[in-house]
Amino acid sequence: MATLHMLSHSPFSDSRFASCLRLLGPQDALLLTGDAAYALQPETVQLQALQLMPAGIELYVLEEDLHARNLAAPKRAQVVDYPAFVELCARYAKVNSWL
Repeated sequence: MATLHMLSHSPFSDSRFASCLRLLGPQDALLLTGDAAYALQPETVQLQALQLMPAGIELYVLEEDLHARNLAAPKRAQVVDYPAFVELCARYAKVNSWL
């Protein structure tokens, strides 16, 4: 069963980011929102980990949060707006928000 995992906390503050990456299945997707977008900062271990995810795992980042943090999306990440965010939630069988 494919799951959309949503992270919103900074990947530098606790272990949620690493725990989420360990639990991603081959059909799953990861959506970065809020401070989780900081994982896309160039030359960080977090970005390296995201780029090493299997190709079947989709990576998304919310456009508004990317721009608010003055970050650019790497090729690996697909930038989505709010309507696309809603569509993603409907596309996956489960949505897991890492609170």
